[in-house]
Amino acid sequence: MSEPAVEVTELVKRYPKSPTNAVDELSFAVERGEVFGLLGPNGAGKTTTVGVLTTRVLPTSGEARVSGVDVVRAPVSARSLLAVVPQRVNLDRSLTVRYNLIYHAAYHGVPRAERKPRADALLDRMGLTDKADELVDKLSGGQTQRVMIARGLMHHPEVLFLDEPTTGLDPQARLFVHDQILQLRSEGVTVLLTTHDMEEAAKLSDRVGIVDRGKLLALDTPAGLIRSLPGSSTVEVTIRPDGSSIEELTEALSELAGVQGVERLAPSGPPSGMPDSPPGFPGGAPPGGGGMPPGVAAATAQRTAEADSDGATRIRLYVDADPAALLGPVVSALTVRGAAVTDLSLGEPSLEDVFISLTGRELR
Repeated sequence: MSEPAVEVTELVKRYPKSPTNAVDELSFAVERGEVFGLLGPNGAGKTTTVGVLTTRVLPTSGEARVSGVDVVRAPVSARSLLAVVPQRVNLDRSLTVRYNLIYHAAYHGVPRAERKPRADALLDRMGLTDKADELVDKLSGGQTQRVMIARGLMHHPEVLFLDEPTTGLDPQARLFVHDQILQLRSEGVTVLLTTHDMEEAAKLSDRVGIVDRGKLLALDTPAGLIRSLPGSSTVEVTIRPDGSSIEELTEALSELAGVQGVERLAPSGPPSGMPDSPPGFPGGAPPGGGGMPPGVAAATAQRTAEADSDGATRIRLYVDADPAALLGPVVSALTVRGAAVTDLSLGEPSLEDVFISLTGRELR
């Protein structure tokens, strides 16, 4: 059996003056030819983890390997096997599109005779042949992203790291990038994707790892993660407690027939003292447990945030009954206890629901 394309073992990173670890004994593996989604709130440790894997951040302890190469002991060898497409544009604006690719190839030791043909082939693949001799400043956002992907592929990397690859793109440009990611997978390239778009992660990823506060909370296929949630439908309600105890309200909702789980939805944001992005890397909860990994329910129960700044609190119910039939009992259970209901919505569990259930925060 071949070794994983990416392997992280008990990885720890603590920044100076930080009271906590940005990455806290994190372990996971990404198989060859897999699209792997690494998800987490701001400050969760995903950007630091990718920074370590791409040799831009030195870990405090633990190991990280790309295609079997230790990124700390042999960073130059590791960099020859990987490519990074950051969220922020870092193309050389003084060069044409083609020469951005050619210079990248030269840096990575691609033979001179191969550079221009390789660049032209990739530009053709990305639909940018007519832009080859233009300065990158003249490109649209979608075209710029395609150039950055093409640049990353110039030295035939085995692993491609994509940081928020479709942020700010129009729908057509997003679909083009999605198609390229899936095509790369079919060609055997391993893709590690970080994204704040849950729909994108579910569509593209063979497996998803969810991290928060430097720890891995869950790892499975998108469908497997969704199946871990209790109930087959959701009811989301926004209330103003008006003096009522949130604990009393959630307990009353949990006792309704057909309700399998209740959780408060907390605002997003990094934990205090945790950096959003490490230096050097380009780019920048519920009670119960209902199928969560061991220990996660207890951890997430401690991370329930306060009500929104306008006094409203959002609560999600996981139900195995007709959700529409539960609307009346839900409203009644809340209003009889003095809470004002300001919004109600129905839905089906999604990867975003899994994320919120595990982290207690929305991904933004």
